[in-house]
Parts: sequence; C-alpha cells; structure tokens
Amino acid sequence: MSWRWRGAPFDLLLAAAGVSLDLLMSGQALKGELPPSYTVVPLALLVGAPLGFVRRWPLATALWLAGALVVTDQMAAYSSNTAQMLLLVAVGFTAYRERARATGVAMAAAAAATAVNLADPGLAFTLESGLYCVGIAVLPVVVGGYLRGSVGELEHRDVTPDVLLAAGGLAHTMLSTWTSWHSGAQPAWVTGVLAVAAGLSLGVARRLPGLVFLFQGVLLVAADTYLPQVVNASLVLVLIALGVFAMRVASWVWTASAYLATCLLAAVAVVGPDSEPTVFRAAIVCALVVTPVAIGRYLGVRQAAAAAERLRARESTRLTVAQMRAAQLAERERIARDVHDIVAHHVGAMVLRASAARYTAPDGPVADALTDIRETGHQVLEDLRGLIDLLRDPDRQSNLLADPNDVIRESAERMAAAGLAVDLELDPGTDHAPLVARTSAARIVQEGLTNVLKHAGPGTKVHVRVSADRDGVGVEIRNGRPPTTIERLPSSGRGLAGMRERVRALGGTLSAGPDEEGGWLLAASLPAPRSVS
Repeated sequence: MSWRWRGAPFDLLLAAAGVSLDLLMSGQALKGELPPSYTVVPLALLVGAPLGFVRRWPLATALWLAGALVVTDQMAAYSSNTAQMLLLVAVGFTAYRERARATGVAMAAAAAATAVNLADPGLAFTLESGLYCVGIAVLPVVVGGYLRGSVGELEHRDVTPDVLLAAGGLAHTMLSTWTSWHSGAQPAWVTGVLAVAAGLSLGVARRLPGLVFLFQGVLLVAADTYLPQVVNASLVLVLIALGVFAMRVASWVWTASAYLATCLLAAVAVVGPDSEPTVFRAAIVCALVVTPVAIGRYLGVRQAAAAAERLRARESTRLTVAQMRAAQLAERERIARDVHDIVAHHVGAMVLRASAARYTAPDGPVADALTDIRETGHQVLEDLRGLIDLLRDPDRQSNLLADPNDVIRESAERMAAAGLAVDLELDPGTDHAPLVARTSAARIVQEGLTNVLKHAGPGTKVHVRVSADRDGVGVEIRNGRPPTTIERLPSSGRGLAGMRERVRALGGTLSAGPDEEGGWLLAASLPAPRSVS
C-alpha cells in the first residue's frame, strides 16, 4: 500500500462524519419532516463527502466546498449550513499544509462564498457583514498557521493552544447565540454570561478535560430546557470538549463513558417534541459523536509518539556522551601508563645515577650539581605522579591546579560561614610537602568538615590540624558534641569510603570514630613517596 493511502481509514471516517453532520444539521430533520431522499442524500454527499480529501488536497477541498456553499445557498437548501462549517475546516487545513499563496486563495474563496451566503435579495450588504465574512475566513487561517509552526512541539505547559481554544469558543458562542439572548425567560445578561463562560471554558479544557466536558453537558441540557434556539451552538461545544477529553485522557473506559454521555446529550439536542426517534437518526448521532473521539485519540497518539521520540533522542544523546566520556577516560588511562612507563623510568634512572655519582664526588661544585639534579629528579617524579592522577581522574583537576593550602583555608571559611566554629591549624611546612599528598589532605579536610556539618550541625566546635614532616602529611579533624539535638542532613554514605580509598591509594592510613570526650575524631596519615637514593 502506498504511503499516501496509509491514513485512508481516517479519511473515510472524516467523509462519513461530514455526511452525518449534513444530515444532522438539516433544519427539516430537526422538525421531523425529512425532505425527499433524492435530495437529501445527493446534497449530503456533495457537501460532506469531500471532507475525506481535506488532508491530502486541502486547497481543492476548500474550493469545492466554497462552490458547494454557493450552490446550496441558491437552492435554499439546509446543506448550506454544513458547507459553511466544513469550508472553515478546509481553510484551516490549507493554512496548515500548503504555502501562503494557496492559503490566500482558500481564504478569499471562503470569504466570497460566505458573502454570497449572507446576501439576501432586497437587503443591503453592510460593512458589518463584510467584516464578518473576512473575520470568519481569517480565524481558521490563524489556527492552521499556528499548528503548522508548532506541530510536534506542543507541550502541556504551552498556553497558546489554550488561548486559541478560548478565543474560538468565545467567537462561536457570541456569533451563534447573541441574537437569541432576549428570547428566553431569563434576563439577557444571564444568558450572555453563560454563553461567554461556555466559550471561555474551552481554554482550560486541556488541563481540566473532565470538568469542562461536564460543564458543557450541563449547559446543553439547560439550553434545551430554557433556550432551544442555542442548542446547536451548545452541541458543538460539547463535541469539542469531547475531542479534547479523548486526547488528554488515556483510559478507554472513561473515553467510552464520555462517548455514551455525549450520544445521550446529542439525542436530547436533536430529538424534539414532534420528532420520532428512529434507528436511522440514532445511527447518525452515534456516527457524528464518534468523530471527535477519533480525532482526539489521533492527536493524543501523535503527541505521545512525539514525546517518546524526544525522550529517545535525549537518551541517545546521553548514551553518546557517556560513550565519548568512556573513550576519553580510556585514552587518558593509556596516556598515563605510557607517561609512567617511559618518563618515570628515565627520570628514575637519572636520579639513581646522580645519587651514585654524588658519592664519588662528595665536595665541590660537581657535588652540588649532582645534589641539585637528584632533588630536581625527586620533585619531577612527584609532580609526574600528580599529573598521572590528573589524567586518570579529570574531576580532580580543580584540586590539583589550585593551591591545596588555599583550598583548606577556603573550606574552613565556608564552613564557618555555614555555622561551624572552625579552629584551623595549618603547618607552614606543608608548602614543601609532595603535591599529591597536599591535594589529598585538602580533599580530606573538605569532606571531613562537610560531614561535621551534616551530622553535628551548626554551632559545633571543630579543630582542624594539618601538619607535615619528613614522613608525610597528617590531617586531624576533631569536633565536640553537637550543641543541640539536630535534624541530620541527607548523606550519601560515600564520603568516608571515598576518603579511605584516596588515602589507601597513597599508601596511608585513615581512622574515624568517637573520641573520649563524646565527639568525633578523623585522623589521616599521607606518607611521602620513598626517596630514590
């Protein structure tokens, strides 16, 4: 089957809906006096069946319906009402599917055909009538143009569809009912307020579909009881609310319940005191009510598919980024191994030979040069180790590039601002300690102070001591009892384990637990690398 005909069942449903709508909108059918069948069926096919082609050839359908409107108006047939409604649908589809020139042609044809429909012999064509003809043709163009620009991107938080629904509902109720406001037993302002509320309520139909559907149903029953002249307008609003309900509510049970309720409401609106219910009329009503359900379900499925596609695209992007990240880390690991195996080997050999040569020349400039070479080699090996760690763990970059002592001071100041009473004792000798040990000490101080804030709370006294000697760097964080009972902050449980892993990687030790005074003590020893002599 060609891709152009994959939506053929939907097109047939639209054609059947157009024919059913024409039969339902016939003024004689509402009075129980059906015209002869040889005029009803041909006119219904002439006006309603072309709706099945509106998705594929919207401009041709709009021109056909414009011509049908003129013909049925000259025949004084009730099908002109259906032609007028379906013409606006075709114009909206043209604005959605075609270019600006085709849209302009469809809009001009709709305005001209509407003008012919409004013009009556012996009555002057007023300026208000002309504005009405232009306005009624422009409205579907605006709706179709909006859908064309945002198809597949309509989000629930977007208020533009709500504004369009409210504006369209208000325009429909005002144009369809305002001449009948003085006809009922109620004051005109009461009817007007209800009409305005009925139209504007469509603006919240996407967010409150069940409530709006119930509200429109109640208004339809009230209109049938107190103001029958506006029943048709109320029925259109109920059908729109049903379509939005079917689009927003995924449950088939609730959708079927709303469908049956709408069938009953449509029967209330269609069947008059002089009408005799028949199977034929019941079938027409049921076919008409199926249409908004089908359209709503179709749009809902399209939106769900678009959302799923966006989710798949995000997941695919995330997976691609993760794969690239893994590849980068693998490459960093390979580079780190190469640097360690090549550079560290040669530098280590240089240090060993410089140390051996140093013993052959204990004094003089040569001995000083050899000593300097040996010490420089030691420093190069230590810095090289830090660079290798950076390659293997790029997330440590900020800590390695920053001065570790500055990181320790900033951590103490930040925690003091958060409420801890921090007493920092930082040994100046740490400036000469190996870079990796100093960086690890700074990270332990950060994590240790964070744990004190989480578990002991603001107001707790903390003493931080960072010292350095020939054996390496020592860190001690001791906090007293919490000043009051506190609600502990959330903890991942990985802070202490991460510190242990970091210390173990350097060959050091870490202990943590209660002290003799009821507080907590965290102590870490970070040994300096063994000298090559």
